[in-house]
Amino acid sequence: MKRKAVVLLSGGLDSTTVLAIAKDQDFEPYALSFRYGQRHEVELAAAQRVVAAAGVARHVVCDIDLRVFGGSALTADVDVPKHGTADEISGDEIPITYVPARNTVFLSFALAYAEVVGSTDIFIGVNALDYSGYPDCRPEFIAAYEEMANLATRAGVEGNSLKIHTPLIDLTKAQTVEIGQRLGVDYSLTSSCYDPDAEGRPCGHCDSCLLRLKGFAEAGLSDPLTYQESGA
Repeated sequence: MKRKAVVLLSGGLDSTTVLAIAKDQDFEPYALSFRYGQRHEVELAAAQRVVAAAGVARHVVCDIDLRVFGGSALTADVDVPKHGTADEISGDEIPITYVPARNTVFLSFALAYAEVVGSTDIFIGVNALDYSGYPDCRPEFIAAYEEMANLATRAGVEGNSLKIHTPLIDLTKAQTVEIGQRLGVDYSLTSSCYDPDAEGRPCGHCDSCLLRLKGFAEAGLSDPLTYQESGA
């Protein structure tokens, strides 16, 4: 019998690759997505497309409204920063697209979901190389959260230690794309943009778009998405 795993799935490039990795490692995936008031809610339609193509045991979409706090360009009426190239993305300061405590919140839901379905494995697509500098994507955060999770749950107390899998954390975006290519991921189903237009087309200039485009270019591949005319 396959081991169950909860996979955090945004519908973006990274989380879709992680879903493929979990399946390749012979886990039975239970996907978990969030409608949290994000301006780029089109990613949820992408998550649904990914799930339909990949096949998962169950896909849950949780509704939590982080707009009540705001504090981010993704959850408040704040412009999403745009750049000309990925080289202009600064790693020296945390950008306004950071959603306060988002991964802490998401992992808490994943932890509850895992306990309910009888899983001790959670997969998340955090990355500490080609990323925007979010503090909740770092290895030390994941390690601390995993320790906390094993103190805070019945499963952990009873000796069924929970493992948070971060298969992309030390990879470049190009390496992530290459893995996805090898595993047969259809990236045309995904959505990564922080500021898509009404038709869902990516802008080509936000941090997420630029890092994605950089990854495909460095991997020697073409991004299958159609960008806005002003974008890539």
